Formats: sequence, structure tokens, C-alpha cells
Amino acid sequence: MTALLTFIIVLFVAVAMWQMVKIFDLAQVGASNNQIADDKDNRVNGYLMMGFLVFIYAITIASFMYLGDLPLVSNSASDHGSGIDNLMIISMVVIFIVQIVTQFLLHYFAFKYKGEKGKKALFYADNNTLEFIWTIIPVIVLAGLIIYGLFTWNDIMGIDEEEDPMVIELYAQQFNWKARYSGEDNVLGKANVRLIDIDRANILGVDENDPNAQDDIIVTELHLPKGRPVLFKMRSQDVLHSAYMPHFRAQMNCVPGMVTQFSFTPTVTTEEMRQNPDIVEKVKNINELRQERKVEIEEAGQDLLYEFDYLLLCNKICGKSHYNMQMKIIVETQEEFDAWMKEQTKFANSLIE
Repeated sequence: MTALLTFIIVLFVAVAMWQMVKIFDLAQVGASNNQIADDKDNRVNGYLMMGFLVFIYAITIASFMYLGDLPLVSNSASDHGSGIDNLMIISMVVIFIVQIVTQFLLHYFAFKYKGEKGKKALFYADNNTLEFIWTIIPVIVLAGLIIYGLFTWNDIMGIDEEEDPMVIELYAQQFNWKARYSGEDNVLGKANVRLIDIDRANILGVDENDPNAQDDIIVTELHLPKGRPVLFKMRSQDVLHSAYMPHFRAQMNCVPGMVTQFSFTPTVTTEEMRQNPDIVEKVKNINELRQERKVEIEEAGQDLLYEFDYLLLCNKICGKSHYNMQMKIIVETQEEFDAWMKEQTKFANSLIE
């Protein structure tokens, strides 16, 4: 595959250089080798434009058929996920309608009005009707998308305190994640990077004297109960990171020196998502590919068979190990979540004296 990509890149570079040389030759006004396109050249270019139109339509259709289902199949696992998916589908439909119409007009006009001897172009200084049409239509469409997007965003970012969301801190650092649960009082203790004390295992800089911090719980695997609203408070220790949970349609930057937040309600447990036909098919395809690299995977000490899990990823290029900055997320029933919480160690008990 690498060799093929290298060949394609070299080929494109060669074609680009060849075209640049031709443009340079044509630009030499008055030179003896100046070329003038005749009717045959214009016909060839016209047919090539129509051929390229067919090509871009074909490659677009093939990409949707063979390279993925986004955004036609939803596997969202949060209460606001369907709204995000609907907004994406509407945007894609609008984009493709515009692309189909404009590309057809562009290439067809290049073919229909190709240069021919004795044929004179008709020149319009202006046309108020056309100007109005191609101005008002984009204005209406874009205004509709923006307004719909704002309503969707406000619904997502609106936090209903009456729902009593569970408060969890996501702490980002090169190149891993930590999660801090707010404990029984559902209030996170104060924290500051200046309070980090590795010798006492205070890796997040939690204020040891804050009463609200005593029952906080720090973990490296995120567990969420199905159906309960969760409010995430996000911090970064070093550089700009981005907390990205694709199946929950959630993303928010983690900015050094400030706290950002995002909330959602998980609606599908990990086990339920593993039974989703779309996920089952994807897992099957991944494992077939992993079988082809069985020796490499086993030598790397990794499990050969892949099993679906929700993930928290970093969606900012934050350094050389950015690709590996992820944390497993498990969505489970409230009973399973409560049992897991009982096994965790509170912050006050985790400190090393």
C-alpha cells in the first residue's frame, strides 16, 4: 500500500510539473513557440470535462457504498446523539445537492460553450434576477442550517440542575486520561496543578484540605450508569487536549488553566452496543484484518481478537504519543455501577503518608 501511494504521489507531482511547464510556455507572449488552441483541442477538453464529471459522481457513489455508512446509520449512545446525527444528515444532503448541481453546470457549460471558430460569446454586464437568485438561496439555506445548529447546540449544552447530574472530572495530560468522581456528596474537591504531589500519590493536584475532596475517587477506567445525566468538568495539565467520545457525540477542549464542561445522558450500555448489527459487522471486519497480521499482533503482546468498547480519545494533536491517548468507557446498569463504585478507593484513603 505504501508503495502504491508513493507511486500515485510521484505521478501527480509529475503531471503537475508538466502542466506548469505548458502554462509557462503559453504565457510567453510573442514567443515563436506560442501555442494557439484550435477547435480539436477545445473539443478534446470539452469531452474531458464531461468525463471528469462522470468520474467524480462515480467515485462519490462508490465511496458511500464501499468505504463507510456515515452518516446514514446511527450508532449514537446518548440522549442528544440523534439530534447531532440529524443535523449531520441534513448538512450532508444540502452539501451534496449543491455539489451535484454546481459541478454539473460547471462541467456542462465548459463542454457546451467550448471555443469554436466563428462562434462569439454573448456577454452580460449584469443580470439582477440571476444575482438575486444565487444570493437569496444560499442565504436562506445557510440561515436555516445555522439556526437549527444553534438550537441543537443549546439543547446539548443546557444543564438541567433538577436532574441532579453526576459530576465527573476528566483530567488530560500527555498522554493519558484520569477520571475523578465527585463521590457521595456529588461535589468535586478543589484542585490545582501546583498541588500535584507525586510522593503522596496526589497526581491530579487535588486540595487535600478540602472536605469535598475526601470522598472523590480517581480512576483510569471510566464507568457510567445508563440513563443518568453526567456533567463532565475538564482540565488539562500541560497542553491543549480535546475530550472526544464519538459514540456519545460529545467533544470539548481541555484547556490548561481553565475548566470546561460537557454533559450528556448515556442511553445504551456497552453490552447492548456490542449487539448492534452495525457494530457486530464492524468488529467482524476488524478481526478479519487482524487475522492477516496475526504474527505482528502476537509479537506486540496484544490480544488477537478485538472487542468493541466505548473510548475517550484526544482529538487534538498533542504530541508524539497523541494516537495512544485514550481511556476505556464502560456503560452499565445502575446496579452494576454501584457495585463497581464500592470497590474503588476514596481520595483520602489513597494518599501515601
